[in-house]
Amino acid sequence: MSQTEVLELGRQALVVALQVSMPLLLAALVVGLLVSVFQAVTQIQEMTLQFIPKMIAVALVFLAMGGWMLTQMVEFTKRVLMNLPPG
Repeated sequence: MSQTEVLELGRQALVVALQVSMPLLLAALVVGLLVSVFQAVTQIQEMTLQFIPKMIAVALVFLAMGGWMLTQMVEFTKRVLMNLPPG
């Protein structure tokens, strides 16, 4: 494999990693912001209040999109293995 092919493969790996992780990260971000606003409004400063809703949101997103995420990773792996030069 040439250096260009290796760099393109690395770029594709980063794109797939971002695509797969983005739904989970966005869910945690949105829930974190909502809980922070709730804490600011009610002046409840309990640190554990943010942890449980984030975990639930991430788990629900993972359940909803886990199949798609797995498909993306398997398709990328197939592309990589199919494009390997014969040894």
